[in-house]
Amino acid sequence: MLSVIFIEVFRPKPVNWQSSYTSTDKIPLGCFILYEELESLYDLPVRKVMEDPYEFLVKNNFKEKSAYIFINTHFSFDKRQSEKLLEFVEDGNTILISAHKLEGALADTLDISSVIQYSFQSEEIQTSLYNKKLSKDSLWKLKKGVYPSYLSKVDTLESSALGFYHYSDSSENLMNFVSVRRGKGEFLIHTLPEAFTNYYMLKHDGNYASQVLSYLAPSEVYWDEYLKAGKVVITSPMRYVLSQEALIWAYYLLLSGLLIFVIFRGKREQRIIPVVKPLENSSVEFAKTLSVLYLEHGDFSNIIAKKINFFLENIRSKFYLNTENLSQDFIKNLASKSGNTEEKTSELIEYIIHLKGKSIHSEEDLIELNRKIEEFNL
Repeated sequence: MLSVIFIEVFRPKPVNWQSSYTSTDKIPLGCFILYEELESLYDLPVRKVMEDPYEFLVKNNFKEKSAYIFINTHFSFDKRQSEKLLEFVEDGNTILISAHKLEGALADTLDISSVIQYSFQSEEIQTSLYNKKLSKDSLWKLKKGVYPSYLSKVDTLESSALGFYHYSDSSENLMNFVSVRRGKGEFLIHTLPEAFTNYYMLKHDGNYASQVLSYLAPSEVYWDEYLKAGKVVITSPMRYVLSQEALIWAYYLLLSGLLIFVIFRGKREQRIIPVVKPLENSSVEFAKTLSVLYLEHGDFSNIIAKKINFFLENIRSKFYLNTENLSQDFIKNLASKSGNTEEKTSELIEYIIHLKGKSIHSEEDLIELNRKIEEFNL
Protein backbone atom coordinates (compact mmCIF):
# COMPACT_ATOMS: atom_id res chain seq x y z
CA MET A 1 0.00 0.00 0.00
CA LEU A 2 2.83 2.43 0.85
CA SER A 3 4.53 1.61 -2.47
CA VAL A 4 1.35 2.35 -4.40
CA ILE A 5 0.90 5.65 -2.59
CA PHE A 6 4.53 6.59 -3.24
CA ILE A 7 4.23 5.79 -6.97
CA GLU A 8 0.97 7.74 -7.30
CA VAL A 9 2.43 10.79 -5.57
CA PHE A 10 5.73 10.95 -7.44
CA ARG A 11 4.87 9.65 -10.88
CA PRO A 12 4.94 12.28 -13.68
CA LYS A 13 1.62 13.99 -14.22
CA PRO A 14 0.14 13.46 -17.69
CA VAL A 15 0.19 16.46 -20.01
CA ASN A 16 -3.12 18.30 -20.18
CA TRP A 17 -4.02 18.64 -23.88
CA GLN A 18 -7.39 20.26 -23.30
CA SER A 19 -8.07 23.47 -25.22
CA SER A 20 -7.92 26.59 -23.06
CA TYR A 21 -6.69 29.64 -25.05
CA THR A 22 -6.64 31.76 -21.88
CA SER A 23 -3.82 34.20 -21.21
CA THR A 24 -2.97 32.61 -17.86
CA ASP A 25 -2.83 28.92 -18.83
CA LYS A 26 0.65 27.44 -19.35
CA ILE A 27 -0.66 24.10 -20.61
CA PRO A 28 0.17 23.22 -24.27
CA LEU A 29 -3.08 24.64 -25.64
CA GLY A 30 -3.11 27.79 -23.52
CA CYS A 31 -2.10 31.25 -24.74
CA PHE A 32 0.20 32.43 -21.96
CA ILE A 33 3.23 32.92 -24.23
CA LEU A 34 1.30 34.75 -26.95
CA TYR A 35 -0.30 37.15 -24.48
CA GLU A 36 3.06 37.89 -22.86
CA GLU A 37 4.64 38.60 -26.28
CA LEU A 38 1.85 40.78 -27.72
CA GLU A 39 3.00 43.90 -25.90
CA SER A 40 6.53 43.64 -27.30
CA LEU A 41 5.19 42.70 -30.77
CA TYR A 42 3.13 45.88 -31.12
CA ASP A 43 5.04 48.02 -28.62
CA LEU A 44 1.69 48.79 -27.02
CA PRO A 45 0.01 47.83 -23.75
CA VAL A 46 -2.54 45.05 -24.17
CA ARG A 47 -5.85 45.41 -22.37
CA LYS A 48 -7.49 42.20 -21.20
CA VAL A 49 -11.30 42.20 -21.64
CA MET A 50 -13.03 40.21 -18.89
CA GLU A 51 -16.63 40.96 -19.92
CA ASP A 52 -19.06 40.27 -22.71
CA PRO A 53 -18.01 41.97 -25.98
CA TYR A 54 -21.35 43.76 -26.22
CA GLU A 55 -21.01 45.30 -22.74
CA PHE A 56 -17.38 46.21 -23.37
CA LEU A 57 -18.07 47.92 -26.72
CA VAL A 58 -21.09 49.80 -25.35
CA LYS A 59 -19.26 51.20 -22.32
CA ASN A 60 -16.00 52.30 -23.98
CA ASN A 61 -14.73 54.65 -26.67
CA PHE A 62 -11.92 53.56 -28.99
CA LYS A 63 -9.24 55.09 -31.13
CA GLU A 64 -9.38 54.39 -34.84
CA LYS A 65 -7.33 51.36 -35.94
CA SER A 66 -7.84 49.57 -32.62
CA ALA A 67 -7.56 45.77 -32.68
CA TYR A 68 -9.78 43.27 -30.83
CA ILE A 69 -8.42 39.70 -30.72
CA PHE A 70 -10.65 36.64 -30.25
CA ILE A 71 -9.05 33.16 -30.01
CA ASN A 72 -11.04 30.05 -29.04
CA THR A 73 -12.28 26.71 -30.36
CA HIS A 74 -15.47 28.29 -31.71
CA PHE A 75 -17.53 31.47 -31.54
CA SER A 76 -21.26 31.99 -31.87
CA PHE A 77 -22.04 35.69 -31.54
CA ASP A 78 -25.67 36.68 -30.98
CA LYS A 79 -27.42 39.54 -32.76
CA ARG A 80 -26.53 42.26 -30.23
CA GLN A 81 -22.88 41.22 -30.04
CA SER A 82 -22.67 41.03 -33.85
CA GLU A 83 -24.12 44.52 -34.31
CA LYS A 84 -21.58 46.05 -31.91
CA LEU A 85 -18.67 44.15 -33.48
CA LEU A 86 -19.77 45.35 -36.95
CA GLU A 87 -20.00 48.95 -35.70
CA PHE A 88 -16.54 48.63 -34.17
CA VAL A 89 -15.05 47.44 -37.50
CA GLU A 90 -16.96 49.93 -39.66
CA ASP A 91 -15.48 52.76 -37.59
CA GLY A 92 -12.01 51.81 -38.87
CA ASN A 93 -10.93 49.08 -36.45
CA THR A 94 -9.87 45.45 -36.91
CA ILE A 95 -11.15 42.25 -35.30
CA LEU A 96 -9.10 39.04 -35.47
CA ILE A 97 -11.16 35.89 -34.90
CA SER A 98 -9.25 32.62 -34.78
CA ALA A 99 -11.52 29.61 -34.25
CA HIS A 100 -12.39 26.29 -35.81
CA LYS A 101 -15.96 27.38 -36.23
CA LEU A 102 -17.65 30.78 -36.53
CA GLU A 103 -21.42 30.63 -36.16
CA GLY A 104 -24.37 32.81 -35.28
CA ALA A 105 -25.47 36.22 -36.49
CA LEU A 106 -21.97 37.46 -37.32
CA ALA A 107 -21.17 34.46 -39.54
CA ASP A 108 -24.48 34.99 -41.38
CA THR A 109 -23.77 38.70 -41.87
CA LEU A 110 -20.25 38.06 -43.18
CA ASP A 111 -21.56 35.12 -45.29
CA ILE A 112 -18.90 32.77 -43.92
CA SER A 113 -19.04 29.10 -42.98
CA SER A 114 -16.35 26.59 -42.03
CA VAL A 115 -15.89 22.81 -41.85
CA ILE A 116 -13.96 20.97 -39.11
CA GLN A 117 -11.97 17.87 -40.14
CA TYR A 118 -12.23 15.78 -36.95
CA SER A 119 -11.01 12.63 -38.71
CA PHE A 120 -7.58 14.10 -39.46
CA GLN A 121 -6.37 14.81 -35.96
CA SER A 122 -3.56 12.25 -36.17
CA GLU A 123 -2.33 13.43 -39.59
CA GLU A 124 0.14 16.23 -40.19
CA ILE A 125 -1.05 19.46 -41.80
CA GLN A 126 1.01 22.21 -43.35
CA THR A 127 -0.02 25.82 -43.23
CA SER A 128 1.25 28.91 -45.01
CA LEU A 129 0.33 32.43 -46.15
CA TYR A 130 -0.34 33.65 -49.66
CA ASN A 131 1.83 36.69 -49.09
CA LYS A 132 5.28 35.45 -50.10
CA LYS A 133 6.99 38.38 -48.37
CA LEU A 134 5.66 37.06 -45.08
CA SER A 135 5.84 33.38 -45.92
CA LYS A 136 9.59 33.18 -46.35
CA ASP A 137 9.83 30.06 -44.20
CA SER A 138 7.62 28.08 -46.58
CA LEU A 139 5.26 25.76 -44.67
CA TRP A 140 4.72 25.33 -40.94
CA LYS A 141 3.84 21.81 -39.88
CA LEU A 142 1.24 21.11 -37.22
CA LYS A 143 0.02 17.78 -35.91
CA LYS A 144 -0.24 17.48 -32.14
CA GLY A 145 -3.68 18.40 -30.73
CA VAL A 146 -4.92 19.94 -34.00
CA TYR A 147 -8.44 19.68 -35.40
CA PRO A 148 -7.97 21.38 -38.79
CA SER A 149 -10.85 23.32 -40.26
CA TYR A 150 -11.17 25.35 -43.44
CA LEU A 151 -13.45 28.04 -44.80
CA SER A 152 -15.96 26.37 -47.07
CA LYS A 153 -17.83 29.57 -47.93
CA VAL A 154 -16.79 33.26 -48.11
CA ASP A 155 -18.14 36.43 -49.68
CA THR A 156 -15.78 36.76 -52.63
CA LEU A 157 -16.74 40.40 -53.26
CA GLU A 158 -15.71 41.59 -49.78
CA SER A 159 -13.09 38.98 -48.87
CA SER A 160 -9.42 38.43 -49.65
CA ALA A 161 -7.65 35.09 -49.13
CA LEU A 162 -4.62 35.44 -46.85
CA GLY A 163 -3.64 31.90 -45.88
CA PHE A 164 -4.19 28.20 -46.50
CA TYR A 165 -3.21 24.72 -45.38
CA HIS A 166 -3.07 21.28 -46.92
CA TYR A 167 -2.35 17.74 -45.77
CA SER A 168 1.10 16.28 -46.25
CA ASP A 169 -0.27 13.58 -48.57
CA SER A 170 -2.43 15.97 -50.65
CA SER A 171 -1.76 18.82 -53.05
CA GLU A 172 -5.13 20.51 -52.41
CA ASN A 173 -4.98 23.89 -50.68
CA LEU A 174 -7.77 24.66 -48.19
CA MET A 175 -8.33 28.30 -47.25
CA ASN A 176 -8.01 29.00 -43.53
CA PHE A 177 -7.30 32.74 -43.31
CA VAL A 178 -9.27 35.58 -44.96
CA SER A 179 -9.84 39.29 -44.64
CA VAL A 180 -13.44 40.54 -44.80
CA ARG A 181 -13.81 44.31 -45.32
CA ARG A 182 -16.55 46.24 -43.54
CA GLY A 183 -16.71 50.04 -43.71
CA LYS A 184 -13.31 51.49 -42.87
CA GLY A 185 -12.09 48.35 -41.09
CA GLU A 186 -11.88 44.60 -41.56
CA PHE A 187 -12.45 41.22 -39.97
CA LEU A 188 -9.54 38.77 -40.05
CA ILE A 189 -11.02 35.27 -39.92
CA HIS A 190 -8.58 32.47 -39.11
CA THR A 191 -9.45 28.79 -38.56
CA LEU A 192 -6.33 27.38 -36.89
CA PRO A 193 -6.32 28.70 -33.27
CA GLU A 194 -3.81 26.00 -32.18
CA ALA A 195 -1.10 28.01 -33.99
CA PHE A 196 -1.35 30.65 -31.23
CA THR A 197 -0.99 28.22 -28.32
CA ASN A 198 2.04 27.68 -26.10
CA TYR A 199 3.02 24.41 -27.79
CA TYR A 200 3.28 25.80 -31.31
CA MET A 201 4.62 29.18 -30.21
CA LEU A 202 7.61 27.31 -28.79
CA LYS A 203 7.86 24.76 -31.61
CA HIS A 204 7.81 27.38 -34.40
CA ASP A 205 9.44 30.15 -32.33
CA GLY A 206 6.19 32.08 -32.81
CA ASN A 207 7.00 32.74 -36.50
CA TYR A 208 3.66 31.72 -37.97
CA ALA A 209 1.63 33.43 -35.22
CA SER A 210 3.62 36.66 -35.55
CA GLN A 211 3.13 36.71 -39.34
CA VAL A 212 -0.61 36.26 -38.96
CA LEU A 213 -0.66 39.02 -36.33
CA SER A 214 1.38 41.27 -38.63
CA TYR A 215 -1.86 41.96 -40.56
CA LEU A 216 -2.80 44.08 -37.57
CA ALA A 217 -1.35 47.58 -37.25
CA PRO A 218 -3.20 48.70 -34.12
CA SER A 219 -3.24 51.89 -32.12
CA GLU A 220 -4.76 49.95 -29.21
CA VAL A 221 -4.92 46.19 -28.56
CA TYR A 222 -7.76 44.40 -26.77
CA TRP A 223 -7.57 40.73 -25.81
CA ASP A 224 -10.79 38.79 -25.23
CA GLU A 225 -10.59 36.69 -22.05
CA TYR A 226 -14.34 36.23 -21.65
CA LEU A 227 -15.33 33.90 -24.49
CA LYS A 228 -12.79 31.17 -23.71
CA ALA A 229 -13.06 27.39 -23.48
CA GLY A 230 -10.75 27.46 -20.46
CA LYS A 231 -12.39 30.42 -18.74
CA VAL A 232 -12.66 29.95 -14.98
CA VAL A 233 -16.34 30.06 -14.07
CA ILE A 234 -17.21 30.80 -10.46
CA THR A 235 -20.04 28.50 -9.38
CA SER A 236 -19.91 29.47 -5.73
CA PRO A 237 -22.97 31.12 -4.14
CA MET A 238 -20.55 33.98 -3.45
CA ARG A 239 -20.08 34.65 -7.17
CA TYR A 240 -22.09 37.90 -7.12
CA VAL A 241 -20.21 39.19 -4.08
CA LEU A 242 -16.89 38.28 -5.71
CA SER A 243 -17.91 40.07 -8.90
CA GLN A 244 -18.43 43.44 -7.16
CA GLU A 245 -15.36 45.30 -5.97
CA ALA A 246 -17.11 47.02 -3.06
CA LEU A 247 -18.62 43.75 -1.83
CA ILE A 248 -15.26 41.98 -2.19
CA TRP A 249 -13.59 44.52 0.10
CA ALA A 250 -16.48 44.31 2.57
CA TYR A 251 -16.19 40.51 2.55
CA TYR A 252 -12.41 40.61 3.11
CA LEU A 253 -12.88 43.17 5.90
CA LEU A 254 -15.41 40.88 7.59
CA LEU A 255 -13.04 37.89 7.37
CA SER A 256 -10.17 39.99 8.73
CA GLY A 257 -12.32 41.19 11.61
CA LEU A 258 -13.36 37.64 12.47
CA LEU A 259 -9.72 36.50 12.36
CA ILE A 260 -8.62 39.31 14.68
CA PHE A 261 -11.50 38.51 17.01
CA VAL A 262 -10.53 34.83 17.14
CA ILE A 263 -6.86 35.70 17.79
CA PHE A 264 -7.54 38.11 20.64
CA ARG A 265 -10.60 36.44 22.13
CA GLY A 266 -9.40 32.88 21.67
CA LYS A 267 -7.22 33.07 24.78
CA ARG A 268 -8.29 30.95 27.73
CA GLU A 269 -10.20 33.04 30.21
CA GLN A 270 -11.13 32.30 33.83
CA ARG A 271 -14.70 31.24 34.26
CA ILE A 272 -16.98 33.67 36.03
CA ILE A 273 -16.86 32.88 39.76
CA PRO A 274 -20.41 32.30 40.93
CA VAL A 275 -21.63 34.32 43.89
CA VAL A 276 -22.05 31.95 46.85
CA LYS A 277 -24.49 33.28 49.39
CA PRO A 278 -23.30 32.73 53.00
CA LEU A 279 -25.31 30.38 55.15
CA GLU A 280 -28.01 32.21 57.02
CA ASN A 281 -27.89 32.26 60.79
CA SER A 282 -31.29 30.77 61.52
CA SER A 283 -30.72 30.48 65.24
CA VAL A 284 -31.77 34.10 65.77
CA GLU A 285 -34.86 33.58 63.67
CA PHE A 286 -35.56 30.39 65.60
CA ALA A 287 -35.23 32.21 68.91
CA LYS A 288 -37.53 34.97 67.75
CA THR A 289 -40.11 32.44 66.66
CA LEU A 290 -39.97 30.59 69.99
CA SER A 291 -40.19 33.79 71.97
CA VAL A 292 -43.26 34.84 70.04
CA LEU A 293 -44.87 31.48 70.81
CA TYR A 294 -44.05 31.76 74.51
CA LEU A 295 -45.38 35.30 74.68
CA GLU A 296 -48.57 34.32 72.95
CA HIS A 297 -49.10 31.58 75.54
CA GLY A 298 -47.99 33.80 78.43
CA ASP A 299 -45.37 31.29 79.60
CA PHE A 300 -43.02 33.90 81.12
CA SER A 301 -41.40 31.48 83.54
CA ASN A 302 -40.16 29.26 80.69
CA ILE A 303 -38.78 32.25 78.79
CA ILE A 304 -37.04 33.59 81.91
CA ALA A 305 -35.50 30.17 82.61
CA LYS A 306 -34.14 29.88 79.06
CA LYS A 307 -32.84 33.42 79.09
CA ILE A 308 -31.02 32.80 82.40
CA ASN A 309 -29.56 29.54 81.08
CA PHE A 310 -28.40 31.29 77.89
CA PHE A 311 -26.76 34.07 79.92
CA LEU A 312 -24.94 31.62 82.20
CA GLU A 313 -23.80 29.56 79.20
CA ASN A 314 -22.18 32.69 77.73
CA ILE A 315 -20.36 33.27 81.00
CA ARG A 316 -19.07 29.68 81.07
CA SER A 317 -17.87 29.73 77.45
CA LYS A 318 -16.38 33.22 77.57
CA PHE A 319 -14.89 33.53 81.08
CA TYR A 320 -14.51 29.86 81.97
CA LEU A 321 -16.35 30.32 85.30
CA ASN A 322 -18.35 27.66 87.11
CA THR A 323 -21.98 28.82 87.33
CA GLU A 324 -23.21 26.06 89.65
CA ASN A 325 -22.73 28.20 92.75
CA LEU A 326 -23.61 31.89 92.31
CA SER A 327 -21.68 32.99 95.43
CA GLN A 328 -19.85 36.19 96.34
CA ASP A 329 -16.59 34.74 94.98
CA PHE A 330 -18.34 34.06 91.67
CA ILE A 331 -19.64 37.66 91.62
CA LYS A 332 -16.14 39.05 92.25
CA ASN A 333 -14.56 36.86 89.58
CA LEU A 334 -17.29 37.74 87.02
CA ALA A 335 -16.99 41.46 87.76
CA SER A 336 -13.21 41.25 87.37
CA LYS A 337 -13.28 39.34 84.06
CA SER A 338 -16.21 41.15 82.48
CA GLY A 339 -15.09 44.65 83.41
CA ASN A 340 -18.34 45.47 85.23
CA THR A 341 -18.53 46.89 88.75
CA GLU A 342 -19.15 44.58 91.66
CA GLU A 343 -22.34 46.42 92.47
CA LYS A 344 -23.75 46.05 88.98
CA THR A 345 -22.67 42.40 88.80
CA SER A 346 -24.10 41.66 92.27
CA GLU A 347 -27.39 43.35 91.33
CA LEU A 348 -27.81 41.15 88.21
CA ILE A 349 -26.79 37.86 89.89
CA GLU A 350 -28.98 38.50 92.93
CA TYR A 351 -31.92 39.27 90.62
CA ILE A 352 -31.29 35.99 88.77
CA ILE A 353 -31.20 34.13 92.12
CA HIS A 354 -34.44 35.90 93.08
CA LEU A 355 -36.16 34.84 89.86
CA LYS A 356 -35.00 31.27 90.23
CA GLY A 357 -36.63 31.16 93.67
CA LYS A 358 -40.03 32.28 92.37
CA SER A 359 -42.51 29.74 91.05
CA ILE A 360 -44.65 32.18 89.08
CA HIS A 361 -43.27 35.01 86.95
CA SER A 362 -44.89 38.02 85.38
CA GLU A 363 -44.19 39.94 82.19
CA GLU A 364 -42.56 42.70 84.23
CA ASP A 365 -40.05 40.16 85.63
CA LEU A 366 -39.10 39.16 82.08
CA ILE A 367 -38.71 42.78 80.95
CA GLU A 368 -36.58 43.68 83.97
CA LEU A 369 -34.33 40.63 83.49
CA ASN A 370 -33.84 41.43 79.81
CA ARG A 371 -32.95 45.06 80.65
CA LYS A 372 -30.34 44.07 83.24
CA ILE A 373 -28.74 41.50 80.92
CA GLU A 374 -28.63 44.01 78.05
CA GLU A 375 -26.95 46.60 80.28
CA PHE A 376 -24.40 44.06 81.58
CA ASN A 377 -21.15 44.17 79.62
CA LEU A 378 -20.28 40.66 78.41
